[in-house]
Parts: sequence; structure tokens; C-alpha cells
Amino acid sequence: MHRIPIQMLTICGISELTDQRERSVTHVLSILDPDHPDPEAFGAYDPHHRTILRFHDIIHPIPGMILPAPNDVEAILRFGDEVTDGRAEQAEGHLLVHCHMGVSRSTAAMLTLMAQANPDESEDRLFERLVEIRPQAWPNSLMVDFADELLSRKGRLTEALRRHYGRQIQRIPNYVQLMHDLDRGREVEMAAWGRLTNH
Repeated sequence: MHRIPIQMLTICGISELTDQRERSVTHVLSILDPDHPDPEAFGAYDPHHRTILRFHDIIHPIPGMILPAPNDVEAILRFGDEVTDGRAEQAEGHLLVHCHMGVSRSTAAMLTLMAQANPDESEDRLFERLVEIRPQAWPNSLMVDFADELLSRKGRLTEALRRHYGRQIQRIPNYVQLMHDLDRGREVEMAAWGRLTNH
């Protein structure tokens, strides 16, 4: 097992980026809506390695919106490789992943990076660690599906996501209405199944 060679992992939303500027961020993965301006907060950060991806936080096609695609998750994995390759020059570091709210796209991306760096770690433990980093995590299910396939997790990451959703619904009940409002009812259905299998 080998962990991401970074000492600190952070997930946040755009409004929280200014709070991180004094925390010696060394690597940033930005996931933005296609038409969102680049956040100005990074101008105050110390020099860092940054990758920017642009797609919407949706899980099925919606006219006028850009769906996450396998190549987006492939780009996340390439970013993970770059973090690993840079470990000699960044023995200690701070990896920041953000999206608009720090709830869905960014948590799916961080989960992907942790699963990539820790191929022998159980899927449920990966989700436990994710919640330790970002308690409100509700990873985009489509991104997790792509990560599952690309990392050869054979469906286990998606099954663990169902259980994670089930736990999150118990912890944060208003996510049920929120996800329906966002046209992501399929994830709520996944959560219902996950609650039945949590023990």
C-alpha cells in the first residue's frame, strides 16, 4: 500500500478558497463549471502545481450542460500520477481539491485519488477517510462509476458508494430533497439500497 505522498488533504468549495491561502498548498485540482471564471483566490497562494477541469455536476445528460466523462476521470488520475512523481521535491505538501461547493465533484475526485494511491485499501475505508476530510461528502456517482472501472475495482467502489450514501442520508436527511431538486434522484435510490446493506 502506498499513500499519496502529501501530508495534508483538503476538499473545499470556491467560497472557502481564501481560507486555504496561508496553509502552504502545493497541489491543486480545480473542478469548475465550464463558464465559471477562474477563482481569483489562487493569486494569493504560494507557488503550486494546479490542474483545471471543467464540466457540470450532473449524472445524466441535460441539454446545454457538459456531463462528466471518462476522460475527465482519466485526467484526475494523471494528476494523481503527477503528485506521486513529484514526491521527491515535495516530501511534505498540501493537496487541495475543490469544486463549486466542495460536496460532489471534488469529493468524487479526492476519492479517486485516494483509491489510486491506495490500491489495497478497502473501499469502505476509503469512504471513511473521505468523510474525515469532508463530512458533507456526496460524491458524483457517475464519476465514481468511471473511477471504479478505470481503477479495476470491479464494482466495489460503486457498491461502497451506495453504503456511503445510505450513511449520509441518516446523518444529513435534507440531502434527500436536495438531490431530488438537483435531478439526482437515482443517487437517493442508491442511498436507500445502501441503508439496507449497512451493518
